[in-house]
Amino acid sequence: MRSVLSTRRLTAPQKELLLNSGLSFVDYDAIKITPLDFQMPGQIKNAIFSSSNAVDIIFKNNPEMASIERVFVVGEKTAKKLKELGQNVAKTFNYGSELVDFLNFSYKNEQFHFFCGTSRRDEIPEGLKNTKNELFEIKTYKTELKPVKIDRKYDGIMFFSPSGVMSFTTLNTIGDSTAICIGHTTASEAKKHTQNIYIANSTTVESVIAKTVKILHSND
Repeated sequence: MRSVLSTRRLTAPQKELLLNSGLSFVDYDAIKITPLDFQMPGQIKNAIFSSSNAVDIIFKNNPEMASIERVFVVGEKTAKKLKELGQNVAKTFNYGSELVDFLNFSYKNEQFHFFCGTSRRDEIPEGLKNTKNELFEIKTYKTELKPVKIDRKYDGIMFFSPSGVMSFTTLNTIGDSTAICIGHTTASEAKKHTQNIYIANSTTVESVIAKTVKILHSND
């Protein structure tokens, strides 16, 4: 039986997807998310979220948050969570570069509040820098690596963020394992350690699992 290591804890339905496919797996959290103290603006016309962690923290601390006029999102999972919270998701993108191109083309003289973590990529703030729009960055959490020594080898390793790759490779090597990544930014980090990489069709955990099942069974 082929084996998979997930660098984040999976939900019961996600575990079922792997078990039903005939793969054995182990899951653990390669990173830790710690909320930060921050000042929440009173009224927000345009919000940007690229992480579901930021969504969880914002709405846990501000459950009555109804003062956001529209939201621009990177990632399907994050967009889904915002919609379930009753937020007006104006547009969803797979990558930050797509969001930047859209906002720079479609908006002028607007203010945007970007809710993110301390380890966020430069793509969005740099992309909106020196444009006719104004960006306010609000760091809501920090990402800490939780390196764990893994004693056995797995046929596939699922990675969900560049930080997850960094955490895993602190004490381990990817070696002959196949790396399945949630997106191109995560794959870029994995490429520092292996060329045996596949990228999920969309930026969801379920898509990573589906790609993992397909790739590992195709190698049987």
